[in-house]
Amino acid sequence: MKKKISCLVVFLAFGISLFAQNNETDFFDSEPLGTPEPFLYSTSALTPDDLPWSVNYSGSYGNSVSGAFGYDGVGQQLAVKGYLGAKFTLYANAALGIPSDGSDVSSSQQVEVIRNFIGGRSSQGLRFGLGLGANRDFTDVYSLLSRITGAFDTNRWKLGGNLLLEKSFSGDRDKVDVITSIGVHYRLTGNFFAGIEGIGEDLEGLWEEDEAEGGAKVMLGPSLNLAPNRSRFSFSMSGGPVMYVTRSSVTNPAAIRELPSENGLTLRARIIYSISGT
Repeated sequence: MKKKISCLVVFLAFGISLFAQNNETDFFDSEPLGTPEPFLYSTSALTPDDLPWSVNYSGSYGNSVSGAFGYDGVGQQLAVKGYLGAKFTLYANAALGIPSDGSDVSSSQQVEVIRNFIGGRSSQGLRFGLGLGANRDFTDVYSLLSRITGAFDTNRWKLGGNLLLEKSFSGDRDKVDVITSIGVHYRLTGNFFAGIEGIGEDLEGLWEEDEAEGGAKVMLGPSLNLAPNRSRFSFSMSGGPVMYVTRSSVTNPAAIRELPSENGLTLRARIIYSISGT
């Protein structure tokens, strides 16, 4: 199965490269198009240069994992992102968890408002943002969120990262959950970017033996992003091996997480449609 996924990624990259090279625009001499969210595991704050409003759908696949995504099964997510003006960005999503045992489908919701407090007047250059929000997980547990975002964009490079702190209002959860992520893209040709992404979840498990989501885990793998010229659609894909850094006997599979609940291989893909813009 790992060979099949590797072949899929290579085939996708080859097909996207051919598409870009055959487009009638001179890609290296033209400005790269913006995409509302180039990375799969990091959320960035928008700027006036970006496409104002977009919706996206993402899905995940896991191999050699006992509980994949969502609520002990496969997760599907629909999200909306938009620029509110004055350096503010709204991000909201809803996810479905499809249990592997055939029981009822569960859902979760999340909403955040992020503001750039350094930079943010242009999509180029360095910018940092701070966000606040809340979510409801697959078992009706509510949490408050605080997110720090960072980004640095040029015509050739895209760099983004997050530090997310989550405070759940439940007695069997951690006092604060710590999640961090980073992504780097390089413009290969036209509006086709490739690089790597990494994410670390429940990193409080590095100093808490009884971490409530099973322990600290990390993923690092290749990442692709394509924003075809003169199209409202853009595409992203990323994945790699998931590994536990620490282990805990306590687990909460209903918590909202991007990575599977066991070691294995994960692959995530997203399609974005820009409601406004070209």
